[in-house]
Amino acid sequence: MSVNIGIIGLPKSGKTTIFNSLTRGKADTESYAPKSLAPHIGIAKVPEPRLQTLADMLRPKRVVSAEIKYIDVGASVKDLVADETISGQLLTQLSTVDALITVVRAFTDEKIPHIKGSLDVARDIATMDLELTFSDLTIIERRLKRIEISLKGAKQSERQGFLREQEILMKIKADLENDVPIRELRLTADEARMITNYQFLTAKPLLIAVNIGEEQLPQAAALEAELGARYSRPHSRVITLCGKLEMELGELDNSAAEEFRADFGLRESGPDRITKSIYELLGLISFFSIASGEVKVWSIQNGTSALKAAGKIHSDMERGFIRAEVTSYQDLVKCGSIAEARKKGLLRLEGKNYIVQDGDVITFLFNI
Repeated sequence: MSVNIGIIGLPKSGKTTIFNSLTRGKADTESYAPKSLAPHIGIAKVPEPRLQTLADMLRPKRVVSAEIKYIDVGASVKDLVADETISGQLLTQLSTVDALITVVRAFTDEKIPHIKGSLDVARDIATMDLELTFSDLTIIERRLKRIEISLKGAKQSERQGFLREQEILMKIKADLENDVPIRELRLTADEARMITNYQFLTAKPLLIAVNIGEEQLPQAAALEAELGARYSRPHSRVITLCGKLEMELGELDNSAAEEFRADFGLRESGPDRITKSIYELLGLISFFSIASGEVKVWSIQNGTSALKAAGKIHSDMERGFIRAEVTSYQDLVKCGSIAEARKKGLLRLEGKNYIVQDGDVITFLFNI
């Protein structure tokens, strides 16, 4: 299952340009429909050089990368919230993503005037934050009205649950009205569990992608540091990239693209930096499975047990889990083969409570 990321932003901020750079897509970037009901959806493979090294060593029949699904929503979040019909379906789709990318415009282009008449990164970040807050407040207000109605006819045994939910929602509502997003609240485990099904947008990790022009590339690092100091939080961070350049480089083969990046003084591609930022925000690590002539990389939360990692591959593996044969990527590369790793005692048998580490190479043994 891929990681799902929603891309939002003000009109003419370059959302679709960045979407194309991430997915190597060819979505139309010239026209803009203010209430577009057809999001762009694309899949991107997660860069993982270790996977190719394992493939060269083990010679599997099939090599499978991890993937990220990007959803570029054309309509504004505020418009989606106001419309409970078709647009409401788009909001539901956006609410199920794992994290959000807010694209904020910093580039100058006289052919594409800014919708607010001037460039102001701080103002546009605040505007997008308000749209997300508006969405969550609308959901909370609708739910609070339903709770009031339900309380009138609720049995005594049901009232406590409704009252507790009402209390939590009122607390979150007050924080949102004070410009504190849910991702920054210190919720108890019980509170976090109770609001999970709401899929609040301000609860999602947020990557602010500042879309700069080519002439701004020499100042990109300084701009990123300046904005990062102001907006980076445990579940929010800032990255700068030139969406137009990255989209154009995405149309070239890798070697040609690397040469052009070197000419611009770029050590790493924008899409790769976005992927790394997303993984860090979501607390994701990678492990590799070897089975049936296939080497595959999987994305899991840091701190995941071997039992749950097996379930990531297939529910049968979790249900019939026996043990996991584990070696680290580094040890396997040094040994050159699974057989040699086993011979040197570097292939361990781990139980269901073992915490999977980044780079673990695992074969799960199970019986159903």
